Amino acid sequence: QVQVVESGGGMVQPGGSLRLSCAASGRTYSIYAMGWYRQAPGKQRELVAAITSGGITNYADFVKGRFTISRDNAKNTGYLQMNSLKPEDTAVYYCNVKFKEVSFWYWGQGTQVTVSS
Repeated sequence: QVQVVESGGGMVQPGGSLRLSCAASGRTYSIYAMGWYRQAPGKQRELVAAITSGGITNYADFVKGRFTISRDNAKNTGYLQMNSLKPEDTAVYYCNVKFKEVSFWYWGQGTQVTVSS
């Protein structure tokens, strides 16, 4: 069973930055493709950003110019750099990742991001 772990969430003031990380737990798996999603209370889960196996990135309009998705193949870790955070970015952020070694996509447990003054 593959476990995916996110980290890096927390509370930050408006205008601040956070970097989320996503990796497999307990064993080394290489990231093939990845997406970051978020879910705010009372709302549906929505796609924030994605990166393909070829490194092509895609962003939701509401984060363009502020968030950057990336991966470090040497560390087998994916990232979501979030800058210029707004209160409306407050949500639980989830990593959805496809590893080269296994057939399925896996979700992480989520990490809370709170933007508040």
